[in-house]
Amino acid sequence: MPGLTEFSTGGVVVRGEECVVIVPTRRAADGRKVLALPKGHPDAGETAEDAALREVREEAGVQARVVEPLGDVRYWYQREGRRIAKVVRFFLLEYVSGTVDDHDHEVERACWMPLAQAARELTYPGERDMAGRALSRVARDR
Repeated sequence: MPGLTEFSTGGVVVRGEECVVIVPTRRAADGRKVLALPKGHPDAGETAEDAALREVREEAGVQARVVEPLGDVRYWYQREGRRIAKVVRFFLLEYVSGTVDDHDHEVERACWMPLAQAARELTYPGERDMAGRALSRVARDR
């Protein structure tokens, strides 16, 4: 049986040297809370960039603009006994407007966090790497 694949897209929204992080209502497999970057599946006909901007608006309550691609995070996970290959494409996004208090029901909390702290404390290694890449690019541009 061929393996299943999923594609999502997300963003590291920066404002100065801070980024937006979320605590989704959905827990990790072991039941712990997750500290994550906003991300989700593209809607039909939606580009990866547009999906990242929409997901950031929905999950974190903020408007942003795309600066550049950051890279892909690839991993495997299990759902209903099936192994799924997942790719999440991340973009560096620049904050434009909005408030993190305006997030949707899928998110317990959204907040601003220093990029350096996010690169250490996000739950998943791939997302920590994306925050680190964003920090390097922001520092390079200063």
